[in-house]
Amino acid sequence: MPKRVSIFGATGSVGRSTVELVGGLVGARAEAFVVEAVTGGRNVALLCEQAKRLRAKVAVIEDASLYGELRDGLAGSGIEAAAGGSALREAASRPAEWSMFAIVGMACLAPALEAVARGGCIAMANKECLVAAGKLFMEAARASGAVLLPVDSEHNAIFQLFEPARAGEVEEVVLTASGGPFLGWEKAALREVTPEQAARHPNWSMGAKISIDSATLMNKGLELVEARWLFAEVRDKFRVVIHPQSIVHALVGWRDGSVSAYLSAPDMRVPIAHALSCVEGGGAVPFVGERLDVAAVGRLDFAEAGEGEYPALGLARRVLERDDGAATLLNAANEEAVAAFLGGRIGFLDIVPLVASVLDVGVAEASGSPGTLDEALFLDGVGRQLARERFAGGF
Repeated sequence: MPKRVSIFGATGSVGRSTVELVGGLVGARAEAFVVEAVTGGRNVALLCEQAKRLRAKVAVIEDASLYGELRDGLAGSGIEAAAGGSALREAASRPAEWSMFAIVGMACLAPALEAVARGGCIAMANKECLVAAGKLFMEAARASGAVLLPVDSEHNAIFQLFEPARAGEVEEVVLTASGGPFLGWEKAALREVTPEQAARHPNWSMGAKISIDSATLMNKGLELVEARWLFAEVRDKFRVVIHPQSIVHALVGWRDGSVSAYLSAPDMRVPIAHALSCVEGGGAVPFVGERLDVAAVGRLDFAEAGEGEYPALGLARRVLERDDGAATLLNAANEEAVAAFLGGRIGFLDIVPLVASVLDVGVAEASGSPGTLDEALFLDGVGRQLARERFAGGF
């Protein structure tokens, strides 16, 4: 039987790379792969192009107001058009052996939970699902037998380096961070940073939200929270270091004194290709990009990522000390703060303090970890409301 594949968030940066790789598989072995669903946020033209290229059964646009445009763009193709949150969940509930979730933010949670509930290989490029609802997400995966495949370059690297059976031999696990576009900048200069500057990552091609998170190092804080769930056996052994070249994505230090490192070019197609090996029956999916040439790189630099210089890491550590819904508040407040910065309503240096102020006042609301989708969405709403109130009050 052909393997069924779905791509959620196909029009974003990770989604486009996934479409490229899946398109190669479908083109080479059309009889072996069927694309069940592709979804996008607002880019109707690109979604139509992708759906036709992959011969998808259904294409879903998240913005329901764009349904007519999507329907017209797919007219005569035989591809079903749908729109809105309920359509996303329906698409996620369709049978698929492999699904990529690259939708940014909490909008990914409901469809991703639908997919996890039906099982299969679930490739996760979205951070927020595990940060905001990690316990709920992992319990759903255990119940269905779904296989979670991390696509973040750092977590994917650990996934390949770390064997749970050897957890007792691990001394530390190191996540690397590029330091973003402002590495080495004085604090005074950061006060004048614009959204355009912050979104200009030196190594990776990413969307605006994750690029801002990289600039504040909040993305690494969120990855620490994710790692709690993905690598529970070593949850207390994580460390972050600055590595500006983004060549080494993770390291594992062993009790015998040795260190294993995972290196690759800073190209999201590398971890996506690894995740696709699941649907290929364990066989490697060829990477179509430029190979890493260590001689051309020449040198690799590392430095401590201090919480004084990067307070977002301190917030993440603070959340990890609590085994409740504080991570949901952290994620919600950060999404609101980044949106406010992108909208020109707060400065770059206001992002992390705004998130911190939400955690300060919201701990009473986070007494328990969300056990259902509704609870996760409710606590997410609380975090967003607190962020808006704190912003209005000058936090």
